[in-house]
Amino acid sequence: MNRAGLLTRMAILMALGVASSSFSAIPLFGAKLFPAQHAINVVAGAMLGPVYAGVVGLGIATIRILLGSGTLLAIPGTVFGAVLAGLLYRRTGSRLAAMIGEVIGTGLIGAVAAYPVAVLLLGNAKAAAGGIGFYIPSFAASSAAGALIGGQALAVLQRFRLVVTPRALQVPASGCDRPDK
Repeated sequence: MNRAGLLTRMAILMALGVASSSFSAIPLFGAKLFPAQHAINVVAGAMLGPVYAGVVGLGIATIRILLGSGTLLAIPGTVFGAVLAGLLYRRTGSRLAAMIGEVIGTGLIGAVAAYPVAVLLLGNAKAAAGGIGFYIPSFAASSAAGALIGGQALAVLQRFRLVVTPRALQVPASGCDRPDK
């Protein structure tokens, strides 16, 4: 994919993420759960790879914070899932792996990373009382719902060849790796 195509896809995914944040956020314990973000993370991870998926997630989170439709918890709550979804998709070429990467990255790693943000930067007393695992149930539920949606969206995109299996995993049609055969 050329640079213009990459930037265009990133911009479209960011625009979808920001636009959907106005009607799909669910407030819970000082966080705003956002399943649409997790769906976009799965798609971005497969379509763009781990680094650019992380950039898309960070961009959406930053814009949501600036617009007031997100909190600082949006940053750890999205970046880890997007990167892990991209890494696992690149490694396996599997939609399910990308979905699992999103849930583990956001629901576990992102939730634990959100704890110091909530306690130290936001002064959230409920999170402080709940301990380091306070956000795991809500982040895991939100990311699981979003990953299911993202997995279905990814299936449609793959059907129309807008997202392809990583080249290293593709089997040549002839069964032979030599270009002259």
